[in-house]
Amino acid sequence: MSPPSGPVADSPSPANCSVRKRTAAPPPPPPKKYRSMAEIMRVAKPAVPVTGEYYSDLRCEECRSGDRDEEMLLCDRCDRGYHLYCLRPIAVRVPSGPWFCPSCGGERQFRSFPMMQTKIIDFFRIQGAEERSGHSQDGRKRKRSSLVMYKKRRRILPFTPTENSARRLEQMSSLATALIAMHMKFSNELTYMPRMAPKSANQANLEKGGMQVLPKEDKETLELCRSMYKRGECPPLLVVFDPLEGFTVQADGPIKDMTLITEYTGDVDYLKNREHDDCDSMMTLLLAKDPSDSLVVCPDKRGNIARFINGINNHSRDGRKKENLKCVRYDVDGECRVLLVACRDICSGERLYYDYNGYEQEYPTHNFV
Repeated sequence: MSPPSGPVADSPSPANCSVRKRTAAPPPPPPKKYRSMAEIMRVAKPAVPVTGEYYSDLRCEECRSGDRDEEMLLCDRCDRGYHLYCLRPIAVRVPSGPWFCPSCGGERQFRSFPMMQTKIIDFFRIQGAEERSGHSQDGRKRKRSSLVMYKKRRRILPFTPTENSARRLEQMSSLATALIAMHMKFSNELTYMPRMAPKSANQANLEKGGMQVLPKEDKETLELCRSMYKRGECPPLLVVFDPLEGFTVQADGPIKDMTLITEYTGDVDYLKNREHDDCDSMMTLLLAKDPSDSLVVCPDKRGNIARFINGINNHSRDGRKKENLKCVRYDVDGECRVLLVACRDICSGERLYYDYNGYEQEYPTHNFV
């Protein structure tokens, strides 16, 4: 029996009875033909040479003055000028790399760190509370014994944390906000990174002229403060953002004279490797007899609250009035350490300043006075 000649009822068929065919792929575009550099240079017009007259009428976009052109920054995008001291925050030196003005670079934005205990504990790597009871007894012993020794010699005192736990959370949140805005990680100790100075290079006996040794009692105070910080008991300090000075630190409670504020921490590197560095917070760690052995602390990637304590020029009358901290370098178990210690009583709400020009008198702090 022969098959039916008509279409099968259940076979698919286009609605318009047309047969759909697959379209062919379009041919590839012809390859682009580029002109040689020699051909481009033949038809290019010569650029107008830039002479000294080009910048003769340059004025600062903020103060509209053309004076002190040696302290004028030119934007690498719009070519407009700004004085170092007219910028907010103030720029302490001419950057070595590209620089963009506030209009081209955009306004700096940063988000506040959440005041949540769990996030604060994770960020600062705070230890558990099981060690607090034993430590508080050590702290009480330190306070009783310090009264006897204080009459014989000016001892370094441990800081007194804020009793209000919610306020301490706000203080640590302000520090975390500043660290994140500066793309930094918290570190309360000196760090030694690959391709920088090794830990073996930090030898206090290399100091030119010798370095004062931290007494045993003061060393105990240093260790006491470090252990308090590990448990979340921080000094009464608050990091705030000032339009003139940028991030800065103020006392969030009264601080007594000779109180240890913090140790200056960060990456340790040779001074010769950082001579042209733009980091404005490098701290001298070791001034060696051989300059190639000199070390600095660089808090550009890791550091603590010392990174945000501003310096002042104490060689002026106004600078001496503001200075309330001393930056002192000590020999601690054969290693160089930098401590910031209160040099007078500090009131709550007072900004903290120490002398940037303790060893080098060339840092441009006059604009901050």
